[in-house]
Amino acid sequence: MTSQTTIDTAGSGDKAPAALPEQPPVSGLRGHPWFTLITVAVGVMMVALDGTIVAIANPAIQKDLGATFAQVQWITNGYFLALAVSLITAGKLGDRFGHRQTFLIGVVGFAAASGAIGLSDSIGLVVTFRVFQGLFGALLMPAALGLLRATFPAEKLNMAIGIWGMVIGASTAGGPILGGVLVQHVSWQSVFFVNVPVGAVALVLGVVMLLDHRAENAPRSFDLLGIALLSGAMFCLVWALIKAPSWGWGDGKTWTFVAASVLGFALFSFWETRVKEPLIPLGLFRSVPLSAGVVLMVLMAIAFMGGLFFVTFYLQNVHGMDPVDAGLHLLPLTGMMIVGSPLAGAAITKLGPRIPLAGGMAATAIAMYGMSTLKADTGSALMSLWFALLGLGLAPVMVGATEVIVGNAPMELSGVAGGLQQAAMQIGGSLGTAVLGAVMASKVDSDLPGNWADAGLPKLTDAQLAQASEAVQVGVAPVAEGTPAEIAAKISGVAHDTFISGMSLASLVAAGVAAVAILVALFTKRGENADAGAGVGHI
Repeated sequence: MTSQTTIDTAGSGDKAPAALPEQPPVSGLRGHPWFTLITVAVGVMMVALDGTIVAIANPAIQKDLGATFAQVQWITNGYFLALAVSLITAGKLGDRFGHRQTFLIGVVGFAAASGAIGLSDSIGLVVTFRVFQGLFGALLMPAALGLLRATFPAEKLNMAIGIWGMVIGASTAGGPILGGVLVQHVSWQSVFFVNVPVGAVALVLGVVMLLDHRAENAPRSFDLLGIALLSGAMFCLVWALIKAPSWGWGDGKTWTFVAASVLGFALFSFWETRVKEPLIPLGLFRSVPLSAGVVLMVLMAIAFMGGLFFVTFYLQNVHGMDPVDAGLHLLPLTGMMIVGSPLAGAAITKLGPRIPLAGGMAATAIAMYGMSTLKADTGSALMSLWFALLGLGLAPVMVGATEVIVGNAPMELSGVAGGLQQAAMQIGGSLGTAVLGAVMASKVDSDLPGNWADAGLPKLTDAQLAQASEAVQVGVAPVAEGTPAEIAAKISGVAHDTFISGMSLASLVAAGVAAVAILVALFTKRGENADAGAGVGHI
């Protein structure tokens, strides 16, 4: 069977046919769609899990290796920076050399880097191998989507992406639970060692199950200058977002990197119209649904990642839960994502993406508004309601936006499309943490002096107030050792009330972002090229 797809690769407006080579019928395990899904899900689980599981291990790493707070921050920042900068280029590598090969290299490299971190005896080595984890994770993630796109027929693709999204959601939300158990009962090294057997399973499954699919007109050369310009622009953007909380949003260094990023993206866009085989054919973005899908993924990640960032502090520092208990309280969110993702895939197949996506963002907006009403004494039942609604809202967006992006790109650019989807999510998460963090910091700085004075507490110097504000921004009460119990109780009350006022405002901003995303969802539609790589094999 040969399918035809069209894309304006040069941005000229002319449509050129893009044929796929004849694919033999699948027999046995290799290339079977559902076995392919199982295989890529195991690999993707490692990367998604590492996005949150390591946060629980950071305090133990800091204590064991004698690291500074800034050094520990780079355990997360180094991984995220390498991942975000490399995703689109890694997707292009998959389009050029085959997604099976890049997936297997990503699995082996990620597992090996994880094992090396567990054996590291210095914070420098930990950060170095975290960067390698990010680079290999970038190879793995777009390749997984490319394999699903090439293997599943159009009528089954949404269900496959639904299960894929379910694995990512469950792994992301389940990371703090597993991390808490491992750190509490084994060691911080076990958080990384756990990836080694998982990677070995993914490698064996990949060698046995995966079948390489390549489009006839897959890229044959590399846009090296385009890669350099895009990587530089992405680096400057992500670097600015990472450093903005410490530098300040009004600092010249922050805006220098933002300006450098804008210039880099402008030069990249200009160059892509001149090169024969561009890294990202700008004609892709003439597809309004694909562009809307990218924007939707960014907005969803801002609301989700930014909002969830404060919830972990709320559970642990305001309610006094340990990491495992806090993770268990997030199970309604995880559970609804697990249940909702396949259901969302089925609904999108039947109705198209527009209604499920708009409905999902509406549910997300309501959930974030509900989270803005949380108090220091809010019970678990009400918290669970808002967490469950958030999971239910996110499920169709994770599935639908992914299908809109990947399905509206031609088969020969499925890796680039997968890289776009993941890069949009990573940048959105970083934006959410940075922007909502700035909202939180501003609110705490504004409210803390008045709340402190109203409680009749001793006046603080400017330096003491700044130090107290930093603690309150993460829900910690700045109680000095030896403080009388009555005064300590007042300080805790002020700290928690001020933190909650900041979290409430940040949640309202996240709800507003989700509301804007409802309008963006109305511009999406089913992928025009979703059947380009499908229709072969047995389902």
